[in-house]
Amino acid sequence: MQLEAGQYAGLAITNMNGKPDAWITISGTSSGGTAIIRGRPDTNTVEIRNSSYVTLSNLRIDSRGIPGAFGISARNFGGSVTHHIRIENNTLIGQNGNQQTDGISTKTPTWGWIIRLNTIIGAGTGMYLGDSDGNQPFVGAVIENNLIQNTIGYNIEIKDQNSLPDVPGLPRGPTSTIIRNNVFIKDDRPSPDGDRPNLIVGAFPPAGPGSLNRYEIYGNFFLHNHREALLQGSGRVSIHDNIFVDGPRTYPAVVLQAQNFPLEMAQIYNNTIYTEGQGIRFGSRAQLSDAVVGNIVFGRSPISGPILMRSGNIEDSFENAAKYLNAPSFADGPLDFYPRIGQCQGKPLDLKDFHEDADNTADFNGTPKAAAKGAIVFRGAYAGEGMNRGWVLRAGIKPPRAPSPRGNILLPKRPGN
Repeated sequence: MQLEAGQYAGLAITNMNGKPDAWITISGTSSGGTAIIRGRPDTNTVEIRNSSYVTLSNLRIDSRGIPGAFGISARNFGGSVTHHIRIENNTLIGQNGNQQTDGISTKTPTWGWIIRLNTIIGAGTGMYLGDSDGNQPFVGAVIENNLIQNTIGYNIEIKDQNSLPDVPGLPRGPTSTIIRNNVFIKDDRPSPDGDRPNLIVGAFPPAGPGSLNRYEIYGNFFLHNHREALLQGSGRVSIHDNIFVDGPRTYPAVVLQAQNFPLEMAQIYNNTIYTEGQGIRFGSRAQLSDAVVGNIVFGRSPISGPILMRSGNIEDSFENAAKYLNAPSFADGPLDFYPRIGQCQGKPLDLKDFHEDADNTADFNGTPKAAAKGAIVFRGAYAGEGMNRGWVLRAGIKPPRAPSPRGNILLPKRPGN
């Protein structure tokens, strides 16, 4: 179903169930105007109920600043099930009525969602997935290539999960929720209901079905949070090939710790972090395994906390970052954290423990990490040096595959380096 350009007073998607090979698509026009879904008082702007295999794309979803009018919402109505929803290439605005107004929200057992290529600007919370009681799990999803900018609270929050309910079709075995190639940006607006990280991921069930689920967070660009972490995680997380810029002076840019549930597994490798404060901080020991390998971290305290496996990292002060990187900066642009020639290499890294991670052999740009002889020698999020031939860091959608618009022009070393 294609909506003509114009304004629509809300959208209800109820009892719409496609099939794995025949999705139902509700789309705005790709050219010649915009289909705008406008918010109304006392209801969510787009409400999804008891539906599956539905795509929602190419729409402008405007909640018009109405407090509590979420942009896209899936709730549990009398045991209804909503799964395999694709939210793609939409623009969400006007979810700024208060900090509790969400761009995208799920409060029902949810799996198989794909949230990609969306722009969410100025929401109270960009995405709020799961529920505060821990009984509405959000599993087996892909969140990729979105821009979430200038939210009051979280860019994305995925809640802790107590246990998996006995819902037909809900995956019981190990799954990964993939969070990749997104751009997370905060501004300095006050957070009346408390300061929040850009991204926070909670723990999966401590035992039984779902206890081996995990988050894979990679290829993302995090920019600015002057009061809280850029990323906070507990449970089971893999974090690789991200760029973290401008965390708070008084709080870690990346913090891993037990919160409502323990920190079980934390693998952090090939990230680039640039902050005036703390870089990577383990607030508690990972119960099963940890790894902090091959990162570049600049800050007052680059890497700290109870870590067992820590190797091959480059750690230096915030002030020395320009010796290693082309143009480190906190400004909106231009930002260039690509390595200078000869500055960000070391002994070959052994990343075999991470072989189950998606795209573990590719860097932030999607470039293979291994050199000609198969050795992985670069530290940080980029497997290269000199001129960055990939996506230019900015407040925009990171494309699914980074273009290569420039030739292989190398920047010289700085004098004395």
